Amino acid sequence: MPGHDRPFRRMFEPMLVSSFRGGYGLHALRADALAGLTVAIVALPLAMALAIASGTTPEKGLHTAIIAGFLISALGGSKVQIGGPTAAFIPVVFVVIQNHGYGGLILCTLLAGLMLIVAGLLRLGTLMKYMPQPVITGFTAGIAVSIFSSQVRDALGLQLDEVPVGFFERWSAYGQQLATTQPTAVALTVLGLGVIIGLRRWRPRWPGFLVALLACTAACLVFALPADTIGTRFGDIPSGLPAFDVPQIPFERTLELLPSAFTIAFLAGVESLLSAVVADGMTGGRHRSNGELVAQGVANVGSALFGGLPATGAIARTATNVRAGGRTPVAGILHAAFLLLFMLVLAPLMRYVPLAALAAVLLVVAWNMSEAEHFRTTLSAPWGDRLVLLLTFLLTVFVDLTVAIQAGIVLAAFVFMHRMAGAVEIRAGDDETMDDPAGDGPEPSDDQRARLPEGVEAYRIGGPLFFGAANRLDHLLDQFAEPPRVLILRMGRVPVIDASGVHALKKLAERCHRKGIVLVIAALQEQPNRVIADMQLQRQAGHIRFASSFERAIRLAESIIAPAASH
Repeated sequence: MPGHDRPFRRMFEPMLVSSFRGGYGLHALRADALAGLTVAIVALPLAMALAIASGTTPEKGLHTAIIAGFLISALGGSKVQIGGPTAAFIPVVFVVIQNHGYGGLILCTLLAGLMLIVAGLLRLGTLMKYMPQPVITGFTAGIAVSIFSSQVRDALGLQLDEVPVGFFERWSAYGQQLATTQPTAVALTVLGLGVIIGLRRWRPRWPGFLVALLACTAACLVFALPADTIGTRFGDIPSGLPAFDVPQIPFERTLELLPSAFTIAFLAGVESLLSAVVADGMTGGRHRSNGELVAQGVANVGSALFGGLPATGAIARTATNVRAGGRTPVAGILHAAFLLLFMLVLAPLMRYVPLAALAAVLLVVAWNMSEAEHFRTTLSAPWGDRLVLLLTFLLTVFVDLTVAIQAGIVLAAFVFMHRMAGAVEIRAGDDETMDDPAGDGPEPSDDQRARLPEGVEAYRIGGPLFFGAANRLDHLLDQFAEPPRVLILRMGRVPVIDASGVHALKKLAERCHRKGIVLVIAALQEQPNRVIADMQLQRQAGHIRFASSFERAIRLAESIIAPAASH
């Protein structure tokens, strides 16, 4: 039993404990403190903007970033994950608050947290990897459209007391109130957008969101502009510590709220693990998916008990943490501490922030979240992936996120079964090409590996590269003690590839590029070759090289190695 318990405990051991066990000194603390401060500056305006867009008050977003952000970093399975409220929750949170009040949201968040804890303990974290990429792209783009449509009132300064829930009802209300547009609000929105976009182009290291809020607030105060602010709509932001504050919870509506709770848990699980995978690619580490799910569950329970919002790992803030030098969970813990300090010190001044500036922040968030280029590329995927993408996207925008995810997964399963049926091929038993459909040669042997040039490695993929198997490529590079100069990926026995498979190849190519490895894809069959060409994989990741056979891949690898060897 002890031997079995140890791997189990290791699976759920917080990365904070592992980091301290490996040694933690003053140099690491300085790096984590700087990264934590950087992320806190980015998270401060986002937390308030996301809370307001969700239909609640700005301090709820700050409390969530502080409580959940601390717990996710302290207990999580990723060394650099930054947690807090994210844009993905806005549509579902807004609907729950409108229909069931804030107490209903607290119940949903509690239930979602418990679901995540159970999912982690049951080791379901690995199942999240089987999510089809078109479903993720579809509901992410749909959420982006929903966020954009929710910000029109504040961006234009429309005199509208409540923003309707439904997409068509919302835009109908906007059209009826279009005459009440305030030029001041439009000017502040344009100023905020201009500052954010300008800084991203000319000063990418500056905290664009915070500078935009400061610029718009200064313009309002200096020129005494008549604009709606946090203070005029919500009053003062409390400057005290987050308090244990649970409103009246409608437990009798538990069954009614279960679908929304499941959606929150699903989004939290998927986004946190996607963020952890992105962080692994940037740092070369490996996260513990099941431990991360348990931490996300505890964080959501904690956020709910302090009257906060749902939380998950935030991809953009996690990437900011890595780029700023964060390498251990201490950076995420300090990010929560700095946010608490900002709230205690700056709360009286936050009342002057114009809502149009927060709308500008969320318009940029919506654009980033839409991944318009990736959406367009997926529209070049096989027809089944396009259908899954469009169905998920349209249902997310016009119907409901829960329905969209369920319908997208079911349709993806049917598309997969159709593809597998088409991949079955019956040939005469004496056809010698059956085992080698693309001239990929025999199975790698020790002799064959021995004739590979020094610094070259080769791996073969066999079988369909679809959404259920694409994640197998995630940790391919982790097998090398020393990275090779060239990695040959033999795909002669891959009869079918889908959008998730192409996305996995793109991520592998990006990781190879960061490690200085040239990726060569060899011996593509007709369908994978066509799909990769249609989805313009080579244009997206131009450092990929292609060879028509394994032999030609070896000659290409020799030509790549030769210049370096001559020096």
